[in-house]
Amino acid sequence: MPEAAFTLLHSDPRFYLLDKAPGVSFHRDGEEAGLMEALRAGLGDEALWPVHRLDRITSGLILVARSAETAARLGEAFAGREIEKYYLALSDRKPSKKQGKVAGDMGKGRGGAWRLLNSQENPAVTQFFSYSLQPGLRLFLLRPRSGKTHQLRVALKSQSAPILGDLLYGGAPADRGYLHAYALRFELEGEQFSFVCRPSQGEAFLSDVCSAMLQGLGAPWDLNWPAV
Repeated sequence: MPEAAFTLLHSDPRFYLLDKAPGVSFHRDGEEAGLMEALRAGLGDEALWPVHRLDRITSGLILVARSAETAARLGEAFAGREIEKYYLALSDRKPSKKQGKVAGDMGKGRGGAWRLLNSQENPAVTQFFSYSLQPGLRLFLLRPRSGKTHQLRVALKSQSAPILGDLLYGGAPADRGYLHAYALRFELEGEQFSFVCRPSQGEAFLSDVCSAMLQGLGAPWDLNWPAV
């Protein structure tokens, strides 16, 4: 596990907001402590309730409730798609289309991977934009409208643009998996919250071209997203 499994970004009496480091598992993995253990130790707070999670390769924003009541409220909001989530990803390949929607049921593939199916019974739905940063490097801004396992990784794989560093889905080797939970917007007990967190690790994320593109994009919820 990296030395710093997380960075505390915001503390509220009802929740903590964290920036999870890439390469950190949510729960204990063999001898390796998980994020929740690191949180309890680092914050000196045993009363923590997870309400959503990120894959090991994914960095970025995670909400952790500080009471069972808040966990229930936030859990219901996530389940009801009332919390807006936005992600960043990088790929070294051009997608089948530069922006739009990916939708389809997901089925288990080989080696722990998932795959996108043609059926639409209970589909994973992802909206996205993509931006050319330089030859051989493209930035994706993604908005999942469902909460399926590996949804964003599978969506980009289906567009022939697997995430850089995501070896499970055919991404090119890199210094990290280039998927980052970038922004959250939600309401809790009548109070509105919005957070944006740029990636803090990864040579390609920290490059001048990527930083300049993010600077020009503005808040993700202000964009004119493709139709669902």
